[in-house]
Amino acid sequence: MLLLDKPIGLSSNDALQKAKRLYRAEKAGHTGTLDPLATGLLPLCFGAATKFSQISLDADKRYLATLKLGVTTTTADAEGEVLTRRDVAVTRADVEAACARFTGPILQTPPMHSALKRDGKPLYEYARAGIEVEREARAVTIHSIDIVGGEHDSWTLDVRCSKGTYIRTLAEDIGEALGCGAHLSGLRRTGSGALSLNGAHTLEQLGAMSEQERDAALMDADALLADWPVVRLGMEDAGRFLSGVRRRLSLADAPNVRVYGPEPKAFLGGGHITAGELISTRLLSPLEVQGLIQPASK
Repeated sequence: MLLLDKPIGLSSNDALQKAKRLYRAEKAGHTGTLDPLATGLLPLCFGAATKFSQISLDADKRYLATLKLGVTTTTADAEGEVLTRRDVAVTRADVEAACARFTGPILQTPPMHSALKRDGKPLYEYARAGIEVEREARAVTIHSIDIVGGEHDSWTLDVRCSKGTYIRTLAEDIGEALGCGAHLSGLRRTGSGALSLNGAHTLEQLGAMSEQERDAALMDADALLADWPVVRLGMEDAGRFLSGVRRRLSLADAPNVRVYGPEPKAFLGGGHITAGELISTRLLSPLEVQGLIQPASK
C-alpha cells in the first residue's frame, strides 16, 4: 500500500494510473475519491492489498476545509459560477456557533455536482445538462469541527467525519447558518481511519526516486487495519484461519480484528470474534503469506 499526497488538478483515477505506471503494477485501486480541486491523502492499494481497500473506504475521514464566506456558487466550490454575493460580518464566535449546529449525526443532501449515480448516471452529468434531480438526504456524522484559523470572509476548519460526508455541502450549510452563504475554496484530506499524511509521498517525489527507494515507500497491507485489535495464532490455528475454518478461542468478542500467524509480520487477514469464535472476513492466500504456512485441511 502507498500513501499518496494527491496534487490539485488531478482526478483520483488519474493519480492512481500515474502511480500504477511508476510501480509497473498489474492490479491497483484507490480507497476513496478526492475531487480534482482537493489535495491530500489518497491511499493506494497494489496487488493483494486491494482485498482490504474497502476498509479505508468505510473509515472515518479528516479534512482541512477552507470556506469563502459571502459567495455561493453553482458547484459549492471554487470551480462553479457565482450565484450570490452577500456582505460578511461574522466573528470567530459566530463561526464556532454555526459549526456546532452541524456537529453530530446530521442529514445531508448530496450535491448535484457529485459522482453519486442516479439511474446509472452520475449526478454531475445531469447538472452539466442543466437538469436537477431529486436526491434523498443521507445520514452522516460530523465528529468534530475545529477552527484552525481565519478572519472576516475566509476560515479554515479541521473536520472529522464519517464516510460519505460532502464537505462542499457542509461549507454551504455553515454559510447559510451564518446568513451570508459560503463555498468551499480549498480542501485537503489529512486522514482516513488510522492513516494520515505522515509518510505520504507526492507523485513528483516518487518519480525522482530509484526503484529501490520507491519500493521502500510502500507499506504492508495491514496498515489499513492499524486501529483494529491484534489476534496472533499458532501454526495450526493460522492454517485453519487461512482455510476459512472457524475456530473457537478464548478471546473476547470484537467486531474487527487483524490476524497474524506465529511470525512477527505474518499478516493473514481480517476477521471478527462472535461468541468466542474467530471468523474470517478478508484473507490473504497462502502464497501471499509468502510461504509461512500451508492451509490446514478441513
